[in-house]
Amino acid sequence: MVRAGLPHPSPFLHRARVRSSTVSVPVPLRILVTDEIDREGVDLLRAVPAFDVDELPTLPAADLLERIDQYDAIVGRSATRVTEALLRRARRLKVVGRAGVGIDNIAIDVATELGIAVINAPAGNTVAVAELFFGAMISLLRHLTRADSSMHAGRWERSELLGTELRGKALGIVGLGRIGGEVAHRAHAFGMDVQAFDPYVGDERFAALRVKRAHTLDALLEAAQILSVHVPLTDETTGMIDAAALARLRSGAIVVNMARGGIVDDDALRAAIDRGHLAGAVLDVFVKEPLTGDHAFRGYDNVVLTPHIGASSAEAQRNVAVDACAAVRDALLNGDLSRSLNGALAGEDAVTLGPALLLARRAATVARALLADRGATAIASLTLKTGDDLTSSAAALLAAAAAGMLEGVVEAERLNLINARSMATARGVVLAHGEGGFAPHSRAIEVRLVAGVHAMRVGGVAALDMTPRLTRIADFHVDVAPRGTLLVLTNYDVPGVIGRVGTTLAEAGVNIAEYHQARLAAGGEALAVISIDGAPPAHVRERLMALRDIRSVTVVKFGEGA
Repeated sequence: MVRAGLPHPSPFLHRARVRSSTVSVPVPLRILVTDEIDREGVDLLRAVPAFDVDELPTLPAADLLERIDQYDAIVGRSATRVTEALLRRARRLKVVGRAGVGIDNIAIDVATELGIAVINAPAGNTVAVAELFFGAMISLLRHLTRADSSMHAGRWERSELLGTELRGKALGIVGLGRIGGEVAHRAHAFGMDVQAFDPYVGDERFAALRVKRAHTLDALLEAAQILSVHVPLTDETTGMIDAAALARLRSGAIVVNMARGGIVDDDALRAAIDRGHLAGAVLDVFVKEPLTGDHAFRGYDNVVLTPHIGASSAEAQRNVAVDACAAVRDALLNGDLSRSLNGALAGEDAVTLGPALLLARRAATVARALLADRGATAIASLTLKTGDDLTSSAAALLAAAAAGMLEGVVEAERLNLINARSMATARGVVLAHGEGGFAPHSRAIEVRLVAGVHAMRVGGVAALDMTPRLTRIADFHVDVAPRGTLLVLTNYDVPGVIGRVGTTLAEAGVNIAEYHQARLAAGGEALAVISIDGAPPAHVRERLMALRDIRSVTVVKFGEGA
């Protein structure tokens, strides 16, 4: 039985769910609203005759635990903790709505296990953050904090408060997503020169926002007078703006972090300001929040500090309430879980569709990695082809492929089969299911990614009686299980290549699980796919590339549970 990722029409309506069985009961769907959700959001729920809405202030944990099993959905903010104990007690609960972005107060892994959809409102604070960026920047450049405090203290320091303008300054944006795009849009009104680095956004979005594309982070850093980061905190972005990155900025540059603490190395930032290389910084987020004690930045006049107030506007709070409540309403009434942050398969669906979902996701991961090693990372389109037996599941498989394409690009806890398609579309990726059946096998899958002039197709078979197998990479026929870590090599088909590769891996302590060599013609171009145990040492790729007749080496490490 599936509880997250449900088909239309919604099985939630007029049905009470009990873990041991499903009983059709003509009862209203009960919703608990807590944490002072904005009235406009609550009114959306109260307007539905099928809903019985209880609006209560934030309850003590014990009181909430006592009554949670009466509700089909709960909508709150950060004050109410949705713990494992609460979720396991909530036998009717189908949806958790969070009026805001963060989900640190929700045990999302347990919700996923139980098939309870978790929905947040990531877009409602976009304008609030963008406006705060410009407010903080003007405050820093025009010394507004010092001017205000000196005036209140009875001083007139006009001659000491010479500032600078935003007009004409080069703004460098890392991450041209929702908030980065809004910042860029408003920067034009100030007459700024706007550039951005985002390898996962297509040229069309850059053109629409009138933003110059920086093809590398280093190029952006060298051009920027004001650098602002608007990316999620992932393994890829943690410490992205480190000492080396800061050193590439122009002398007198300013760094702004309103995304997540940890993206900018605060120690390196402080050192760059201390030695006079940077003119200042704006920080709304920190590694540890709330910021307590004698933090070093508290004593800096040229660093604007705000207590994570990016979303703290009346309009933003109204927007997130409306977004979250509308998503909860649509989930309960129509089974629309496109805004869910989690997804789960169970029972028969896991048996029949699970292997195909896994194959689609991993085929896309391989294709994206191969394109990235060719310097093509801004994916323009993803096309999925399926065998006849899988055509009816194309939507889910396309979502799985989109998730594979986005692994490592977005925050892992926010990427799943429910939201992957919308996340890919937001990045300008065109998603399509190829017309007609796919001949090689009734349960065959092929994923084709296009990035600029480059294209890559990866396919396989997800038969029910065996482990999913990759059977095609580009024009090469292969046969290997997409698990653990894959090494994909292109080489010339000459004697001794396989032996040299095997020896190099053995010397590095890498154990080979499978090795498949394919060629288009004797003596011509060849491709090897090697499944290995664990992740290879960092130097293995360089050692393989140094071998005679090896043309390229791509390392593909699949995400845990992906």
